[in-house]
Amino acid sequence: MTSRDALKHITTELQTIYPAGEAGSMARWVIEYLAGNSNPEQPVLSDEQKEKLSTILSRLLVHEPVQYVLHEAWFCGSKFYVDNNVLIPRPETEELVEWIIKDWHSSLEELKILDIGSGSGCIPVSIKRNIPKAEVWSCDISKEALDVAKKNAAALDTVINFVKMDFLDKEQWKLLPSFDIIVSNPPYVPEKDKKLMQPNVLNNEPATALFVPDEDPLLFYKAIAEFGKTQLNNQGTIYLEISENSGKSVVDLFTSTGYTVGLKKDMQQKDRMVKAVMS
Repeated sequence: MTSRDALKHITTELQTIYPAGEAGSMARWVIEYLAGNSNPEQPVLSDEQKEKLSTILSRLLVHEPVQYVLHEAWFCGSKFYVDNNVLIPRPETEELVEWIIKDWHSSLEELKILDIGSGSGCIPVSIKRNIPKAEVWSCDISKEALDVAKKNAAALDTVINFVKMDFLDKEQWKLLPSFDIIVSNPPYVPEKDKKLMQPNVLNNEPATALFVPDEDPLLFYKAIAEFGKTQLNNQGTIYLEISENSGKSVVDLFTSTGYTVGLKKDMQQKDRMVKAVMS
């Protein structure tokens, strides 16, 4: 089987469950992975590569995300290891990180930055790589997620202060110092919206990183707003990813708590980011 034959075969199979464009992108990714990301035009697949391809395709055809199958995801120009203990990094989150980098990359201050909800570590690692003088902290309730984040920090040669904690437990806030910047992509999907989600997300990505109770969808934003009131330095800033439908609610929450708030649209022109500055 040639690489071209394999690409066509994977694309055809994946089109049974994915749109054509997405199937084609995933197929090319698989071929590059099989070639070791170095020789995607390799003319003929070896027996070992064909065996790997069969295993990969069988997993993809039951809606397992390609990032988990290949254990890799790209974020802000770097490759991160991912497995089903962490969310797959999204383009919207890249935009959030790029907003922070744009605002602060030339700062002469020795910034102290906290990421709430480490996941794969893509947020704190990308910030540290672009604002190297910053002291970056990151916390998560999941030991397994922190293990992945630490693995990525080491692979990308970044020093991050990781803390295992339940951020919703205010007693544990004493584990953290004060900060100039707080960033978070917290859980924000109401439980009732599970039925609207694609099976590749619902059946594979960690529920604790996605869902919040229907009766309290702003649970994490409330905690972050309160935390910031006591542990943000003067003129400290919070950057948040939000649901496209919760912009007004999140803005109202932070405004009523005493912050100066800005709402930002993503590349799809959806309200997906909030910036709140301590007044």
